[in-house]
Amino acid sequence: MINVNLLSVSNLPKLNKLRKLELSDNRISGGLEVLAERTPNLTHLNLSGNKIKDINTLEPLKKLPNLHSLDLFNCEVTMLINYRESVFTLLPQLTYLDGFDADDQEAPDSDPEADGDGLEDEYENGEEDDDEEEDDLDEEVIDDEEDEDDDLEGEEEEDGVDDDGVDDEEDEEEDGEDERGEKRKRNLEDEGEEDPEDEEDDEDD
Repeated sequence: MINVNLLSVSNLPKLNKLRKLELSDNRISGGLEVLAERTPNLTHLNLSGNKIKDINTLEPLKKLPNLHSLDLFNCEVTMLINYRESVFTLLPQLTYLDGFDADDQEAPDSDPEADGDGLEDEYENGEEDDDEEEDDLDEEVIDDEEDEDDDLEGEEEEDGVDDDGVDDEEDEEEDGEDERGEKRKRNLEDEGEEDPEDEEDDEDD
């Protein structure tokens, strides 16, 4: 909730699992006891650029046993004499204040636990699983298309066989008609009659 003109955190909901809270560049001047009540597992708190003026304003943070990083950059309280020593004394659970520990050793660039790197890993693993599922689906679709192609080829071959059968039947019918015509002609010759077609030819002559 950075730079949203917050005056207090009194309306913050109960967030038992919250680890990192960004409240920089607002106008918060007190009321931090709400954080102890509603975000009991907080480890990182950024209050930079707010209206915090006194060390006593930070006293409610003593009730956050897991708090080990606190940022108060650009708050008036940082101008007080012995500011750092006073805050580390007030909040002994703190490891880092404004990015440095009590021995002026700089904090690491990021905290995997607070930044949710574990969640990112789970998300990436989920994406990999989705990609594998999509690949499996693509392979199934390709297999289905190949099966359809095989079925179509089989149907075309069957159609070719059927066409050959029809052609054979037509040839057989034509051969049968020729045989019947020859048999009839022989019968007419045996009886001494002429084929009507021959008579027509004689008349034409």
